[in-house]
Amino acid sequence: MSRPAMDRPAVKAPAAEAEGHVDVPVEADVGTEADAAFLGLRFAPLDEAAACDWVVASLRAPAFRYLVTPNVDHVVQLHRPGDPGRARLWQAYEEADLRLCDSRILALLARRSGIGLPVVAGSDLTARLLASALPAGTRIALVGGDEAERRWLAAARPEAQVFHHHPPMGLRTDPAAQAVVAAFVEEVRPHLTLLTVGAPQSEMIAHLIKARGRAGGVALCVGASLEFLTGRKRRAPRFVQAAKMEWAFRLASEPRRLWRRYLVEGPAIFGIWWRWRRQRPGG
Repeated sequence: MSRPAMDRPAVKAPAAEAEGHVDVPVEADVGTEADAAFLGLRFAPLDEAAACDWVVASLRAPAFRYLVTPNVDHVVQLHRPGDPGRARLWQAYEEADLRLCDSRILALLARRSGIGLPVVAGSDLTARLLASALPAGTRIALVGGDEAERRWLAAARPEAQVFHHHPPMGLRTDPAAQAVVAAFVEEVRPHLTLLTVGAPQSEMIAHLIKARGRAGGVALCVGASLEFLTGRKRRAPRFVQAAKMEWAFRLASEPRRLWRRYLVEGPAIFGIWWRWRRQRPGG
């Protein structure tokens, strides 16, 4: 992920397929029986390569599906008392087709509980997917971001058709705007939808699209992934990630925006984990 996908050597795409969604074999319940239950969520035991394969296999799924990558911030939001939207947020995560752990802190806490959680960073998965061979004629919907990100995506994947919708601010509490996003996805019929409007808005919208039952393909809730790929934001070096200090790197990069998330709200994860362990059978 050290360089944008548009700088990579050209990848020869497979022969063009008919436009639209076709009924192809996709593992709808991949990892279901082997999912690891942790902090109220069930995580699929897939590594990055297997997750990317799942996404590619889902591109032409006739029924819409979506993937989420919970991290510490997401789990804290799920367990935040008094949040009127918490029930809907839980539903969005529980009904996702694939849940992957995007936090080395969560993985560490899980390991201390005797649970192995592979870490699949959403940013790394997005980079891998956009560097992989997508079928010619793939239709990509970008929800969020700006015109510069749309142009970058179109240049990085010239064999794909890119459609862009820029929703208004306040999306989380604006049902009408959420419905507009869902209608956009239904209208352009993408094979791949990239939701970059942040959490929990992306997950809520993905769940809404699935519930409406009028779209196909697969969606990823990718957060700031495109900002990392375009170079607008710097990703923590690998050794910082390996030391489980990526949060500190991001805090230092954007202190005014992230200080509350990492210094005030984030530490609640340890209390959530402790209560979960006490309530766990045999815990």
